[in-house]
Parts: sequence; C-alpha cells; structure tokens
Amino acid sequence: MFQSTRRTKPKLDALWNEYVFGKQTLKQLAKKKDRSIEWVRQQLEKVEFEKKKIVPCATVFIPDTTFFGRTYGVCVFRAPHLKKNIWCTEVDKEIMATYYYGRKILENKGWTFTAVVVDGRRGMTTVFKDIPVQVCQFHQMKNVTKYLTRKPETQAGKELRSIMLKLPKSNEKDFTKILLDWNKIWGDYINERTYITGTKHWYYTHKKVRSAYKSLERNLPYLFTYQKYLELKIPNTTNSLDGSFVHLKDKVKIHHGLRKDRRYKMIQEILDEEDK
Repeated sequence: MFQSTRRTKPKLDALWNEYVFGKQTLKQLAKKKDRSIEWVRQQLEKVEFEKKKIVPCATVFIPDTTFFGRTYGVCVFRAPHLKKNIWCTEVDKEIMATYYYGRKILENKGWTFTAVVVDGRRGMTTVFKDIPVQVCQFHQMKNVTKYLTRKPETQAGKELRSIMLKLPKSNEKDFTKILLDWNKIWGDYINERTYITGTKHWYYTHKKVRSAYKSLERNLPYLFTYQKYLELKIPNTTNSLDGSFVHLKDKVKIHHGLRKDRRYKMIQEILDEEDK
C-alpha cells in the first residue's frame, strides 16, 4: 500500500512539491535555487515517506492498470466512494495474476470487496467471480466504436452502433431484447465466411461487425450489475480511476528520463494526492 505522508524537512517538502505538483523540471529548479542540477537531484533523493493508516472497510473497488511506455506501468486499486487510491504496484505488463495478488493483499489487511468495476478486459470477471462485477459502460462503448468506427459503412454496423448508444440510458431487459432482435436479423451475416482460394483456410467476412457484437454479447451479464445492487451504489464506469490516471500522466510526462525508483516515488505521491 502506498498511502503516505512525507516525514522530512520543510524545505525539502517545498522542493518536492515544486518538482511534482508545480511541474518544475530539475533544470528549472536548479536555476531557481541557484544550484546545480545534481544538487537538486540529491535533495529530492532525501525525501522520505511514512505510511499513513487508512482503516480497512467494506467497499467497492475499481482495479486497473495504466502504462508509461510499452514496458512500465502501475496497477491501482481505487475505492471510488472513499475517493482514495488504496493500493498500487509496478508492472511490466497487464496480467490477471497482478489483480489476484492485489486483491489478496488488501483482503489480508482487512479490506472487504463488496463489488468491482472493471474495464472489460478478459479474465477480470474470473478474478472477482464471487462478487458483483460491473463492466464499465464507457469502455464497452469505446470498444464497440473501435470495431465499427463512428460512421459504420454497413447497415448492420449502423444499426449495432445505434443500439450501443442506448446503453447508458437502458436496462438489462430492454437492452438484451434489442441486441437479440439485431442478432435475429444479422446473425447469418456476421457468421459468413470467406475461404482463401486453393486452401481450407477461412476468415469471417464481416469480422469487425462480428467482433463488436460478440463484445456486447460477452459482457452483457455485467453491463447492468449496478442496477441489480442499488444498495452498494456501484458506479457504472471506471471514470473515478480514469481521472486519476489522466492527472498522473499529466504530471509525470513533464519529467523525462526519470530514474525508475524516483519515478515510482513520484507516482505514489501523485496517486496519494488524489485522495485529498
């Protein structure tokens, strides 16, 4: 867990705040303090943290991972109702084992998962199969748009996109009906195959429309969970954590070429600042 408060000299605190939250680079701080870049770097290395206690409780979690480049990222578990990022860890790729690990760590510390909101990545529903799972409706719509684009060329695609746009204001019964009605009309269309001449190999002729439909079909059981457990007040999107990630990247990108340990210390501090 990374909840922490700085335990260091006020002047170092001020320097660190300028560096992290004031978006000042080493070069800018060196000029401002009339010191060398190396001196500023050494001062920032002295900043230390002490974990602050957050009383574990039963809450909804949003677990997700964001990357800074291709091989470095952080996995974060956020409690949206508490407005706190509860746990994070560094990763080089997004795998389900990290989410199993994060959940186990938090449960061992006394946290209870009442439900989770996930982005729809395959495998996430298995990690949390024993509790209510809500797939983010925003990510679902974004995924369908990835396949269909905003202006589908086919009639099937146009109708499916129209259905997708109804998602935020619909309910499971009505949405299921219109999706099944679409499949009755276009089911054969999305199952059409094209064979490669001279071989036994084939591919789905309308692969993108099919993929868009299959994505909706696969996640349908999890798109309206928030309506089934009103007492839990489950968000229907991961917006709370997405906002933290945007804020995080906006600050980290200012500091190019950060050493890995200093970058992670900065990430922890920024994520912790999101609690305030």
